[in-house]
Amino acid sequence: MDINEYIASGILELYVAGSLSEKENEEVYNLMQQHPEILQEVLEIEAAVVKLTSATSQRTNAHILKQVKKELGLADEGTKIITLTKHKYNWVTYTGWAASILLASGLLWTIYQNNQLQSDIQVAKTQQSFLETQIENSKNSLVEANALISVLRDDNISRIPLAGQGNFANTFAKVYWDKASNRIFLDAEGLPEPPAGMVYQVWSLTLNPLTPTSLGTIDDFITDANKIFEIENKNASEAFGITLEPAGGSETPTMDQLYTLGMVG
Repeated sequence: MDINEYIASGILELYVAGSLSEKENEEVYNLMQQHPEILQEVLEIEAAVVKLTSATSQRTNAHILKQVKKELGLADEGTKIITLTKHKYNWVTYTGWAASILLASGLLWTIYQNNQLQSDIQVAKTQQSFLETQIENSKNSLVEANALISVLRDDNISRIPLAGQGNFANTFAKVYWDKASNRIFLDAEGLPEPPAGMVYQVWSLTLNPLTPTSLGTIDDFITDANKIFEIENKNASEAFGITLEPAGGSETPTMDQLYTLGMVG
């Protein structure tokens, strides 16, 4: 048997690797006992396997890369390894969040629109109510204006001018007395606005003896636009006067606050 040819056949590597049959293993073992060359070759193969195993058992393969770069003539400097990082969230996650945000935004917009609509409706109702009030006031004003015009044009209506008195000489007023309906229309445009807490009070007077009878206070003097007031008067009046009194009026006129006075002609 040619020992060198046997060694070169590769059977010894298979023996070390444990890939031979039991019969073949026994044959190699016997030859190792007979031929020191074969034994030496087996020992060298085992030593090479152990060394290779030790080298490949390192924690990283950096030494292999380094060796390859060395063989290829490449330097370590300037070479960068780019790590690709996988994103934690995929597009489905982002889509879910986007859908939630859009839904929330849609709900908020719907609520806002509903509140805005309710507000617009309320404003419209308020404006409608205000307009209806204005129309009603205009109707009432028109009725009052027509009634006043009829009084001014009626020859049976008594016209009594009230002149300013004492310290109030620059004031004036006028009374239109409709005796048939027991009412007067007082034109008080010539009177200034009363101070806070004070009101004008209208008096019907008889002269002999001098007897004043209150026709009431003008509480809405400031707010009334045309300063014409309709007042009931069932008295046999011989004169009319206007005084400034505390709010609520007085039982008798305050003579030093007599603004205007006029005699029935």
